[in-house]
Amino acid sequence: MNILFIGDVVGQKSCANLREKLPLLKKEYNIDTVIVNGENSADGNGITPVTAKYLLESGADVITTGNHCFRRKEMDAFYETSDFVIRPANFPDDVVGKGYTILDHGRYSVCVINLMGVVFMQNLENPFHCIDRILSEVKSKVIIVDFHAEATSEKRALGHYLTGRVSAVLGTHTHVQTADEEILGGHTGYITDVGMTGVTDSVLGIKKEIIISNMMTGYPQRYEYADGDYFICGVVVSVDEKSGICTSIKRIRY
Repeated sequence: MNILFIGDVVGQKSCANLREKLPLLKKEYNIDTVIVNGENSADGNGITPVTAKYLLESGADVITTGNHCFRRKEMDAFYETSDFVIRPANFPDDVVGKGYTILDHGRYSVCVINLMGVVFMQNLENPFHCIDRILSEVKSKVIIVDFHAEATSEKRALGHYLTGRVSAVLGTHTHVQTADEEILGGHTGYITDVGMTGVTDSVLGIKKEIIISNMMTGYPQRYEYADGDYFICGVVVSVDEKSGICTSIKRIRY
């Protein structure tokens, strides 16, 4: 089976661009399942019920998130009612939403797990301990992990830790696509960061002039989304559904 994982979608215009191009990508790569990181899909940051529904209606089977998952309070009820929009699993159990979901494809299932790093980020449960607990519960052979983390070392370490135990560990959060896609131990697909879906001539989707001025002066300014040509960053992961072994991981920048 072929899984398309789309990196952080930045703003509602990027959502619209993804909706337009997603059918072409699904056809070109013969995609069976689409996973989209949508934690920045709403204008002004975060994710809302409007952008979540929009991405699901556009062809996403599962939406993962990250450190901005609770930025918009109107999402709380949506997390509770939707099986296909998940938040990092290492938030406490009494927090709204769920940290993983299972897609039933009949003869096989796909488990999608969302985790967040703790190095340079929030003080959550250790992601290594959290994933151990989840894997003791999950019976699916095909397991995809979105690891939303800042530190490349933490991402690499988790990739090696999960080698042979999951089908793929796909990094998100930095919005910059890395060129280190590989199959670890002949089993687990890995990339440090999938990248973002947004305007190419920008700094992580924001107007470059604003970010440069902020970094030069330290004076806070209101962020504005950049305009211009869009790109879609992601990976196509091919997995043997019987064994859960990743047979191919291909980086795309469309």
